[in-house]
Amino acid sequence: MSELTIRYYSQCMHRNTTFLMYLPDAETAQQQREIKTLFLLHGFAEDAHNWVPRELSDKYGFAVVIPNGENAFWLDRASTGHKYCTMLGEELVGYLQRVFALAQKREDTYIMGLSMGGFGALHTAFYYPNVFSKVTALSSALITGEVAKMQEGVGNSIANYEYYKECFGEPSQLKGSDNDPEELVRRIIKNGSPMPEIFMSCGTEDFLLEKNREFHSFLNSRGVKHIYEEDRGGHDMDFWQRYVRRFIPLMFAASC
Repeated sequence: MSELTIRYYSQCMHRNTTFLMYLPDAETAQQQREIKTLFLLHGFAEDAHNWVPRELSDKYGFAVVIPNGENAFWLDRASTGHKYCTMLGEELVGYLQRVFALAQKREDTYIMGLSMGGFGALHTAFYYPNVFSKVTALSSALITGEVAKMQEGVGNSIANYEYYKECFGEPSQLKGSDNDPEELVRRIIKNGSPMPEIFMSCGTEDFLLEKNREFHSFLNSRGVKHIYEEDRGGHDMDFWQRYVRRFIPLMFAASC
């Protein structure tokens, strides 16, 4: 696997930004007519780093693209230079298509994230269902219901009210908005758009377990096919690594 750090000027960020990219080895790549691309989204208080074992990229012949979403929940904010969702689903995809001939087709473009990045992966895939064909979300921070009930001056143990308002917009208007994954699923169904294949998991000792169960139930109530699994573990890399190894073969099985 080859590792690259790419620096480019982002119109969405109004500044230079970087992303990491990993490419499978040449022998594996030659066996693939078109290399599939996996966008990898980090969690809160983290940054761009690769947590997909290298041998999986080489074995299944896919590129890994890791942008930096700061602590923005991978959403577009109202302020200039903070369009993280648009950066992912339009700008970065377009850049990869033009410069590296990656992510050329929906069926070759996947997205995966953990915690805040799990929320971001689901939200981005549902916002751009014609771009991403598969999404994996691990221990997802599906907290829109909690944020929607927040009152001014009262946040939670992770961050204050002002932070959540900056990320999600006015809390009282969050449900049914562009930042609500459930609303985006409803729109896909209503519009007859293609639904991404969905893979989800959460640890039974994870503080986000109930929120993941609720979203799993929501998908079931709308007849949306998906894989949802629970297993022992908490909100940590041990659990995420285990499910990367569990879900990557399912996502890329047709490529081996």
